[in-house]
Amino acid sequence: MTHRWSALGVLSLGVLLIGIDGTVLAVAAPIFGRDLGMTATEILWIGDIYSFVLAGLLVTMGSLGDRIGHRKLLLCSATGFALASLAAAFAPTAGMLIAARALLGVAGASLAPSTLALIRGLFPKPRERAVAVGIWASVFSAGTAVGPVIGGLCLEHFWWGAVFLINVPVVIVLVIGGWLLLPELRNPTPGPWDPIGVGLSLVGILGVVYAAKQGAAHGLHVDIVATALVGATALTLFVRRQLNAAHPLIDVRLFTNRAFSGVIVANMLSILGLSGVLFFLSQFFQLVDGYSPLQAGLAELPAALAATVFGVLAGVAVRHWSPRAVLTTALAMIGVALASLTLISPATPYGPLGIALFIVGAGLGLAFTVANDLIIASVPPERAGAAAGVSETAYELGMALGIALLGSVIAAVYRGLDRPPGIHDDVVAHAEQSLAAAHRAAATLGGDEAHALLTAAQNAFADGVAVAAGIGSALLLASAAAVWMLLKPPREHRGVQYRCHDFEEGPVPQ
Repeated sequence: MTHRWSALGVLSLGVLLIGIDGTVLAVAAPIFGRDLGMTATEILWIGDIYSFVLAGLLVTMGSLGDRIGHRKLLLCSATGFALASLAAAFAPTAGMLIAARALLGVAGASLAPSTLALIRGLFPKPRERAVAVGIWASVFSAGTAVGPVIGGLCLEHFWWGAVFLINVPVVIVLVIGGWLLLPELRNPTPGPWDPIGVGLSLVGILGVVYAAKQGAAHGLHVDIVATALVGATALTLFVRRQLNAAHPLIDVRLFTNRAFSGVIVANMLSILGLSGVLFFLSQFFQLVDGYSPLQAGLAELPAALAATVFGVLAGVAVRHWSPRAVLTTALAMIGVALASLTLISPATPYGPLGIALFIVGAGLGLAFTVANDLIIASVPPERAGAAAGVSETAYELGMALGIALLGSVIAAVYRGLDRPPGIHDDVVAHAEQSLAAAHRAAATLGGDEAHALLTAAQNAFADGVAVAAGIGSALLLASAAAVWMLLKPPREHRGVQYRCHDFEEGPVPQ
């Protein structure tokens, strides 16, 4: 018993790394954007290339772990994660930093599915597994939410590259602990590897997500539509191939189950709200409210605390309410919190923002825990890696789309800032690139002109955050309604409550 829970502590380090790396750059973005002279588009790419690559490879890596062994894959990928972190920390240009972040995504793509699959093997009993997944999800959610705090602490004393170096000691502990404590888990009859299926899944996911990002930022041009069509075609061919394969990478028939599909939707949209909020509120706190990086990170601490506490409480909640009720409530909570941010302005005090962050974190903790337990309980242990890959793909797609789509909305609104009279067009054009660029442009001016330019830029950025929050709120509330309908028990099971382990053991009479 002690050995298994110690092993869970090691596995939690893996998802802690992924969670932190997904958001740690939120507070660092204004600083490395200034130091490397980056455009707003490049800053967005730094934020979402990690999630894009991660999302594109998760299904593949989950299936690879089922074949070669999740312990082996976890230890190798953790080592690669440390090396990519070193490359990112000392990247001299924006292009090198983007490339290093992509490598981090490649290494990270096997961490989350392997950790969740190993939990499935370590804790076969449903009630123990529910607790273990709750702890795992809480660490994941807390890492995502506490990333800005850790980033702020690093930036308070070191240069921006330090936000990557924090990964290295964690990896050392993970590798040593994993070598000593983790069992091996693989599919004893995996069948042949499917490189064509791997290629189709990667092209499909990256094509669709890239088109969504670029379309939101620049409109539906011919090249963007062509990329979307290529991605959609690749995904269609991938699904057909998996349906006809004797040993598929993932069992796509799982998606015909309304409950499974509803859980995947919940997973994706819950993190969409959190990632968008954290990434852009960090910039708001620093560039509008004038917080230091550490202060900005601490300002987002309510989300980290709520995600951690409510992730653990989710296991308790599903003993009293159905997963359907918990997931719907969690998504609605995030939606309401985002709706409150539509009133944001440079004059907004911290109190309402802190409350909104707490509610978003609580909703994420509940949704992510229940969703993942349902997903890995729906397959046998030897297929847990592929199922976990599907779950994490939804998570990372939500993070990538949250930053990309909501970020593009904010950028579009920001570019329409009111031009102060008397300031040269070249200076204003430079300020329109990003809020960080507006601060640099204002530094070249003096007195009233600098104040007028910064005021206009800060108002425009706040307006962009408000519009993006409104869109995010509408998506989350609509998804809450959809999940409530998709997880409705079949008519013959009406009056029966479903719990997290029902995929294995059937309905539990009240």
